[in-house]
Amino acid sequence: MTEFETIEEGGFTYLEKGTNTEDPPLLLLHGLFGTASNFDGVIKEFSKKIKVVLPILPFFEMPIKQLTVKGLMEYFTEFVEFKKYDRIHLLGNSLGGHIALLYILQNSPKVQSLTLTGSSGLFENAFGSGFPRREDYEYIKHKVKLTFYDPTIATKAMVDEVFSVVNERMKAIRIIRIAKSAIRHNVGEQLQGVEQPTLLVWGKQDTITPPFVAEKFHELLPNSELMFLDNCGHAPMLELPDQFNEVQNKFLSQFMMGLDDPS
Repeated sequence: MTEFETIEEGGFTYLEKGTNTEDPPLLLLHGLFGTASNFDGVIKEFSKKIKVVLPILPFFEMPIKQLTVKGLMEYFTEFVEFKKYDRIHLLGNSLGGHIALLYILQNSPKVQSLTLTGSSGLFENAFGSGFPRREDYEYIKHKVKLTFYDPTIATKAMVDEVFSVVNERMKAIRIIRIAKSAIRHNVGEQLQGVEQPTLLVWGKQDTITPPFVAEKFHELLPNSELMFLDNCGHAPMLELPDQFNEVQNKFLSQFMMGLDDPS
């Protein structure tokens, strides 16, 4: 559970912190199992200076026929329009990065910068096409721990939540549907069209989107810079929040009046 209160408005559920309206807001996109709480450190740090917004993606509420990576991107597009944002900064982790890429390919003028961390869209190791041994708690705990370099990050509450999801039939079907959609919607051939400055922040020990994925993104995205964080897995903003925020702040400071480059 995130420490921040959610807002329900216009058919959307989202977090919003910060009061700076001079700079474009920083919009965060979470992953398939990466809840809003994964970004608590980012929200806490950046909301001191700029507006930070995180829409909760409706994996378990959206009509199942619309439940694809493209459908989630369209949901996010509707959210941006609802909030009447003309310009935004995007930060996406895992599936959230994939959604951010699809969004920027269709809405390029609205996006000033892009940050990807552990993003899908090229290649990812996950549960595959199903949940083998989904009733085996120790197996699920092992899979969740593989998300991080430091396995103690995977708390019992986190493991319990994933175990609950994969053992509820309709939720499991939805997760598998999204995962298969992500594999089908490979964006490799389209990345040359992303002209925005892009920061890639990757854990050196990421086993879900391994380092070679980051290097391939760096090769294909024409205006990108790549930063590896050591002793870090698939969610750098959760596992190494201080290091992640420092890198993110330096990147965003070139665009935002509210941020100062610490270097």
